[in-house]
Amino acid sequence: MIRQGEAVVTRVGAGLSRAPETMAAGREAGRAAAAAVGGAGVDLAFLFLSAHHLDDAEAAVACVLDELRPRHLVGCVADGVVAGEHELEGGPGAAVWAAMLPAGADISVFHALAIPDETGTVVTGVPPLEEPDVVILLAEPYSFPAASFLARLNGEQPGLPIVGGLAAGAGRPGEGALIVEDRVVTEGAVGVAVTGAPVLTVVSQGCAPIGRDSVITSAEGNVVHELAGRPALMRLQTEIASLTPHERALASRGVLAGLVIDENRREYAPGNYLMRALLGGDEDSGSLAVGETVRVGQTLRFHVRDAATADADLNDALARALPGRSRAAGALLFTCNGRGTQLFPEPDHDATAVARALGSGSVAGFFAAGEIGPVGGRTFVHGYTATLAVFLES
Repeated sequence: MIRQGEAVVTRVGAGLSRAPETMAAGREAGRAAAAAVGGAGVDLAFLFLSAHHLDDAEAAVACVLDELRPRHLVGCVADGVVAGEHELEGGPGAAVWAAMLPAGADISVFHALAIPDETGTVVTGVPPLEEPDVVILLAEPYSFPAASFLARLNGEQPGLPIVGGLAAGAGRPGEGALIVEDRVVTEGAVGVAVTGAPVLTVVSQGCAPIGRDSVITSAEGNVVHELAGRPALMRLQTEIASLTPHERALASRGVLAGLVIDENRREYAPGNYLMRALLGGDEDSGSLAVGETVRVGQTLRFHVRDAATADADLNDALARALPGRSRAAGALLFTCNGRGTQLFPEPDHDATAVARALGSGSVAGFFAAGEIGPVGGRTFVHGYTATLAVFLES
C-alpha cells in the first residue's frame, strides 16, 4: 500500500539562481526546485554551487534544507553549474535538483576518504553496493584517487552503473567543498547509491575517428611502441597525412587515442572506445605515450574532436538511451569544463540538448574537471565528455 505523500513514479524538479549573495542563491534555487517537483516529499536533492559561493557554502546548504526538507542532500562546489536549459560557466550560480522517488526506493549516502597506508591507499566509508540502479559519485580531485577507485570497482563489481564528476571549484588542493547531508567537507568523495528507481546512464565522448583501427603489437605501461607492426608515431603521421584539410585542422588542435574496451565485437561503434590524450611522441624510438595503461593486442584508433561531432554524438547517445516507451522524469548532467563555450559556438549547448531530448527542464549538474561514466561495461574518469544519470518516471 502506498502511504499518502509517497510517490508511485519518479518526479524531478530543478532550480537555478544567479544571485550573488549565497543565502539568497540557495533559497531561490531551492524554492524553484520545490515548485518544479510539485510539493513536499523530496527524497533526494543535489546542490551545485559555483566557486563564487565557496566561502559561504554552509549557508547555501542551510537554505536548501529549509526550502526542500529533503531526506538526503548531496552536492559540491564546481567550476560552473547547470540547471534547466542554462549553463553558468562563470560568475555566481546555484543549481538545485530535487527528486521524489517511487515508494520503497532505497537511498544510501556516503562520504568516502582515501587513507594512505604502508601498501598504498585504502578507501573507507563506502557502503556495500549491492546491485544499485545507479551510483552518483562526486569527488574532490586532489584528495581522492577516483581513477584507481573505479578500476578496483570494475574488477570487483563489473557493470556497476556509476556516474558523476570531479569537483574542482577552487582549483587548488585543500580548498574543495563537497556537500553530504547537512555538512560541507573538504576532502574525499561523496556519493549516493539509489536502488528501486529506474535510471539510465549516458556517456557522450564526442569524437570522430580518423584512419583505421590498429592492433597494438608492442607496448609497455602507457607507451605504445608499435601499431600493426609499425612504429606508433609513424602510423600517426601517416594517418594525419591522409586527412582532408578540414580534418587536418582539427588534428592540429589535438589527437586522441581511442582504446577499444570490449574486443569481443565484430565492429566498433563510438561507444566502444575509451578516449585518452596523446601525451607525446619520441622521434628516435617512434613511440607514443598515451594517458592510459595499454596492452599488446588491444585495438587503438586515432580520433579528433570538434563541436559538430560532439553535438551529433550527444544527440545520438540520448536517442539511443531513451527509446520511445521511456518517459524521463529528469537527469543529472556532468559536463567537462572544456566543453561549454570553449567547444561550442553557442552557450548552453549540453543543457539544452539534454532538456530537449528528455522533454523536461528537470536537469541539473555542474562543469567537472573529469567526468565519470561507463564505457564498454566499465566505469572510467573521462575528459571533454558529458555523462548523465537519467531518472525515468517508472
